[in-house]
Amino acid sequence: MFAGIHNKDTFLEISAKELLDILPHRYPFLLVDRILSNEPGVRAVGRKNVSFGEPFFVGHFPGHPIMPGVLIIEMMAQVGGVMLLTLPEHNGKLAYLATVAKARFRKPVLPGDTLLAEVSLIRARGTMGVVKAEAKVDGVLVCEAELMFALQSPNGEEKTAE
Repeated sequence: MFAGIHNKDTFLEISAKELLDILPHRYPFLLVDRILSNEPGVRAVGRKNVSFGEPFFVGHFPGHPIMPGVLIIEMMAQVGGVMLLTLPEHNGKLAYLATVAKARFRKPVLPGDTLLAEVSLIRARGTMGVVKAEAKVDGVLVCEAELMFALQSPNGEEKTAE
């Protein structure tokens, strides 16, 4: 289990190294640099520093690099996964993204931007969780969506719905 900097049940910060203990993602698909705050099962905020060296900028789009929208969704999903997987009952499980609903892309995310994703729990029941997710750059909303997760042990033995 990760240590985190915490106060009671609120993890104020989860480092990049500690993220590796929670999420299975690795470079180049780990899209969260740090969790700035996490209240397990309630709310979390994560940060991604979008650099010119990101592999996806090579082809999206040459001469006019824009972060692909699906990767913004994935970044928000990774923050949501951390929020759900830090609940004691989901420790050691995987958070599979099951549904993306009400997704809206408001503004492009460019090299040099710092992307903040905030997720908050809408509902959780058994092995399912739904979060509201927003991504912002400099306080401006760039993407929003509702994300549903199936929470399962790595061997996949649990049911995905109650």
